[in-house]
Amino acid sequence: MNRAQRLVALGLLAMAGCTAQSPKRLGAPIEGYNHTLAAINHFSVNGSGGPNLSPNSGGGSQTCCASLPVKWQPGMTVVVGWEKDPNVGASKNWPEPVFSDAWRKRMAKHRAQYTRHRAVVEVAPYEALGVVTVHFLPCNQIKVAAGTTRPRLAGHPYKYPLKMEEPSQCTNS
Repeated sequence: MNRAQRLVALGLLAMAGCTAQSPKRLGAPIEGYNHTLAAINHFSVNGSGGPNLSPNSGGGSQTCCASLPVKWQPGMTVVVGWEKDPNVGASKNWPEPVFSDAWRKRMAKHRAQYTRHRAVVEVAPYEALGVVTVHFLPCNQIKVAAGTTRPRLAGHPYKYPLKMEEPSQCTNS
C-alpha cells in the first residue's frame, strides 16, 4: 500500500468514528389528563413542566420535554410533582371586586388551600418513545404512559373516563 492509499484508509477510518450513534435518551413532549374535579395548577415529570389542567379535561396542550430512554426498561419510573386546587372557581362567587385588596387577601387564603404532591410512578411499557401522558386520577393516584399511541385509541395502556368520582375515602393517597 502506497502512502496515498494509507492516508485515504486512515482518513476513512477516522471518519467512521464520527458517524452518529442512535441516542439512548430523547426529549418527549408532556401532556396531561385530569380525571378529577380539582384543577391541576401545574405539574412536572422529572422536573420538566407540563401544562395546567382544568377538571375533567386533558390533551390538546403539550410542553417540552421529559428526557426518557428510547427503549422502555422494566421497572422504569419517573417523578411526577403537581399542585392541586381542590376548590376550582371559588372566586366566581366572591363579592369583592376582582383584584381589590380584599379580593387579593381572600385569594391568598384560597391559595393556602392548594395541595402539593410528589409521586414516583412506573412508566407503562412502550415499543417506541412518543408523548408522555400523565393521568391524574382520584385519590392522588398517577399513571404515566410514554408510547406513540394516544388516550382513547387502541394500544394506549390506560382507558380511564375523563370524569371519575372521588371516593368518600381514599386508601393510598
